[in-house]
Amino acid sequence: MITVSDLDIQFGKRILFQDVNIKFIPGNCYGIIGANGAGKSTFLKVISGETEPTRGRVALMPGERLSVLAQDHFAFDEYSVLDTVLMGHTTLWNIMTEKNAIYAKEDFSDEDGIRASELEEKFAEMEGWNAESDAATLLGGLGIKESLHNSLMKDLSGKQKVRVLLARALFGKPDNLLLDEPTNDLDLETVMWLENYLTNFEQTVLIVSHDRHFLDSVCTHTVDIDFGRLKLFTGNYGFWYESSQLALRQQQQQNKKAEEKKKELEEFIRRFSANVAKSKQTTSRKKMIEKLNIEEIQPSSRRYPGIIFTPGREPGNQILEVSGLTKSIDGDILFKDLCFNVEKDDKIVFLSRDPRAMTALFQIINGEEQPDAGTFKWGQTITTAYLPLDNAHYFNSDYNLLEWLGQFAQETNEVFLKGFLGRMLFSGEELLKKVGVLSGGEKMRCMISRMMLKDANVLILDTPTNHLDLESIQAFNNTLCSFKGNILFSSHDHEFIQTVANRVIELTPRGIIDKIAEYDDYISDSAVAALRERLYGDA
Repeated sequence: MITVSDLDIQFGKRILFQDVNIKFIPGNCYGIIGANGAGKSTFLKVISGETEPTRGRVALMPGERLSVLAQDHFAFDEYSVLDTVLMGHTTLWNIMTEKNAIYAKEDFSDEDGIRASELEEKFAEMEGWNAESDAATLLGGLGIKESLHNSLMKDLSGKQKVRVLLARALFGKPDNLLLDEPTNDLDLETVMWLENYLTNFEQTVLIVSHDRHFLDSVCTHTVDIDFGRLKLFTGNYGFWYESSQLALRQQQQQNKKAEEKKKELEEFIRRFSANVAKSKQTTSRKKMIEKLNIEEIQPSSRRYPGIIFTPGREPGNQILEVSGLTKSIDGDILFKDLCFNVEKDDKIVFLSRDPRAMTALFQIINGEEQPDAGTFKWGQTITTAYLPLDNAHYFNSDYNLLEWLGQFAQETNEVFLKGFLGRMLFSGEELLKKVGVLSGGEKMRCMISRMMLKDANVLILDTPTNHLDLESIQAFNNTLCSFKGNILFSSHDHEFIQTVANRVIELTPRGIIDKIAEYDDYISDSAVAALRERLYGDA
């Protein structure tokens, strides 16, 4: 259990939050949410002891162990993969290190024998003999092959390091677990493994994440950082979002009677309870819902960008025809003899175990790359708007935001451009900010603005939720669900895929899987799973 008492966090004159009093109880998973800059990661650093609070204290129960997902990807470069994971349990690792050092002595004394005996007893009590196999199991679940377990961390790719550091945080089943963006750089299958692992984790977990499906799958509670305060809600992110939107609508309808508002909220809670009954954590979550107080439900101060895509014309019957497309990079075949037609109203998510495959395909059909073989043809009525994975070259200029957007607009009137950027939450002096110093999230909002100006009837989106905060992701997601055109996209966001896509195309080195289905149905289809393994093989 983690107890936070009278906590204030202040940097100079800026107060992140104050008077925080909250307990995090074993058996619960808490999703920490808040707008960018609200202090989510800072709060986790205060809990872990990495950052000192301005006032107040954080306390663990005596003897409890706290584990944190490490953010420094180079800290363990000189250690093996397996040792890096074992080091996650500091006490056990110290015992192993001291024990091995004693046994390595040439002049083994009586005192050494006594100390070794003490260490062996502690080692056995902590089930140390299972440590290496437990660590290997975690690594396997996170997609790190056994052949890499004795490799040095410095020889791994960035994405592999992320998985090892996650295994390190999970190792030894800590009493308290802090995870800051744990799904970053994980593929969808590994995220599902982590969801299942945390769903069955019986200790205290605090998570910061932009992955809504992940938060909804594992969290029993939501901690909202808003108005300079931390407020604890029963329920997951989906419940918090829907309830805050309902409260906002009610606030805007000032003439609605108090009794009508109460009935509407009670009905909402009943519907949410019914949905929770279908989850893996049915019993515990159902008990949580029974404790819900409708007085807890309040509107949020969050601002959501106004993302609206309006096709300039309706697409005809011929959208896109792809025939025999083949592409390889550095000798790796990404896809071979790729053939498919995009039909009217298709919203297609493209999947692959190699993310380079989707990027290569989108670059080819957008005219930025050449295939090794094959052709593609757009219909005559089609206009496209492309959101690339890498947008760096778009911002290599000395333009401010108004000048930058003006490059892509037919209407260059400053009032028009200001209004357009205002919908994307840029205003005042921000409009004169140089685009070269924008954050990743700000650049993404600029790129989305650029797309909106094109009035396209086909959107091509390569991992569109990268760098976006939860509010922007939610707004983006909502508008795509109602978009009256075609969408071709890739994503690591389960909720985004499930709510937008009506067709799945998976690219493999030996062919494609093309299925008209929602994503949840696709990943639960045993025939698809068998076909996927055959097509990937050892390639």
